[in-house]
Amino acid sequence: MSRYLAVALALFAVTLAACNTIAGAGEDISKGGQAITNEADKAK
Repeated sequence: MSRYLAVALALFAVTLAACNTIAGAGEDISKGGQAITNEADKAK
């Protein structure tokens, strides 16, 4: 039983880390898009 619990906790930790990484990448891409939009507006 404890072996299954250890495996479940390890999978949960990996899943949580992956979600945080993907969310962080999405925020970075969004900020990059906003910077491009701002520069395009300034160039008008």
